[in-house]
Amino acid sequence: MSEIFLAGAPELHAAPVRSRASEHAAKRAARRRKRRRSAVAVVVALALVVGAGWFVVGFLAPIFSGDSSTETIADYPGPGHGSAQITVNSGDTGTAIGAALVEAGIVGTQKAFTDAYTANLDAPSIQPGTYELLLEMKASDAVVALLDPARRVSYKVTVPEGQTATQVYERVSAITTIPVADLAAAAADPAIGLPAEAAGQIEGWLFPATYSVEPDATAATVLAQMVAKTVSVLDAAAVPVDQRERVLIIASIAEKEVSAPEEYSKVARVIENRLTRQIPLGMDTINAYGLGKAAIDLTAEDLAADNPYNSRQILGLPPTPIGNPGEATIQAAMNPAEGEWTYFITVNLDTGETLFTDNYDEFLVGKQQYQDWLAANG
Repeated sequence: MSEIFLAGAPELHAAPVRSRASEHAAKRAARRRKRRRSAVAVVVALALVVGAGWFVVGFLAPIFSGDSSTETIADYPGPGHGSAQITVNSGDTGTAIGAALVEAGIVGTQKAFTDAYTANLDAPSIQPGTYELLLEMKASDAVVALLDPARRVSYKVTVPEGQTATQVYERVSAITTIPVADLAAAAADPAIGLPAEAAGQIEGWLFPATYSVEPDATAATVLAQMVAKTVSVLDAAAVPVDQRERVLIIASIAEKEVSAPEEYSKVARVIENRLTRQIPLGMDTINAYGLGKAAIDLTAEDLAADNPYNSRQILGLPPTPIGNPGEATIQAAMNPAEGEWTYFITVNLDTGETLFTDNYDEFLVGKQQYQDWLAANG
């Protein structure tokens, strides 16, 4: 049959015809793409679930375990850094010390310290006190540090010879910050160990020396050290108990009256001679103590004042020491020099030159020398 063409009609093309095999292949490819997309979605979902699970466990586990830290420290490697203080109280065990060290950030765990404490045979000899250590120390190093006396933190308080109790309180307070009022009140505290022969008067019983005072010390513990030292010095000098107060009074006067140690025993002899001969001691340092002023500032009115420390009007020793004497004057009071002197006067305050005599006219000459020195030196 011949082909017929119609004029003006559009040209017609036949649509391609696919085979059944190609259709099946296309369907299989579509199914594979769908499976891949599903697998990826599942993997992503699992990753999100797992990640969320780890976040929940990491956030909640410390809460349920009672440990708010994210890392457990068994022991620091050391040597440490910075500084921290720890106070070891009397009777503290290794466990108690370890707990305090952990709280201060010095060691990692209490167990690390107690293990180190047990391993060190010297550890039980750790002394009470406040220690300066490092932060984040190795536990065994902390034990060694606590055994080192150089690590102990304490104030050094030096009490010079001859100071009065009030001056001692002021000196202690300036260094330790313990209020003067607390120290004065502690003088009446039985805990300081003031002997009965002191009759409740602490003057003379605060021995001049250098003392170590712990940061947590109380007014009573500070004064107790000084009283105990006085007692030990008196005992070492073989001072009879019933003579302790008398010796301290004489020693305190000698401490105030002259500056040269070789003259302490001479002053003690003058005191003994005057007591024996029933002559008032007539010493300005005694009068000045009773008035709370310096001897050089005494006036004629002061010398007539009515008080138990007026040594120009009252026979005998003053009722208490007039300061806190040192060992040299205590020895001098126990062993007065041999001599008949009843007068003495320091004629030169710069050199400490002192005239001792049993002749009143000689004393008057010495007194004029003293007046001349005052006039020349203001």
